[in-house]
Amino acid sequence: MPTYRFSVNGSARAVQVQDGQQPLLYVLRNSLGLTGAKYGCGLGQCGACTVHVDGNAVRSCRLPVSAVQGRRVTTIEGLGTPEQPHPVQAAFIAEQAAQCGYCVNGMVMTSAALLAKKPNATLAEAKAALAGNLCRCGTHHRIERAVMRVSGSARKSAAAGNDKVQS
Repeated sequence: MPTYRFSVNGSARAVQVQDGQQPLLYVLRNSLGLTGAKYGCGLGQCGACTVHVDGNAVRSCRLPVSAVQGRRVTTIEGLGTPEQPHPVQAAFIAEQAAQCGYCVNGMVMTSAALLAKKPNATLAEAKAALAGNLCRCGTHHRIERAVMRVSGSARKSAAAGNDKVQS
């Protein structure tokens, strides 16, 4: 059985799987016990399974485990802790941006990847980044406010006296 070696949340991991085409999502959840990434559609269209691979937001339900050999994978469990949440996680809590919570993994991971690359992301950029993440509960406005809470462009706008997020 082939062994695949990669970093998960800063720790070197080795997993043996029969088929290197097995989705990373299954390896994370079933072999490594990291259940933050959710199975949603299995087609990479809903975003519930989003993780970071080398800092990029990717759909783990469509990514074969063989594709992460030697790479860095970060799951929501590695983004922050309950005691010290990542700024995006803290903003989601502050804005109460979860209702059922199923989409939150994808929303947080996608937002964190965007803001790591564009710390001053605009609302339009946040909306574009999140367009592929589905939420059926209708918390999009709160999610947008949470992302803007962390974005430097929103802080600059608030300092200028315009602290309303336009949705």
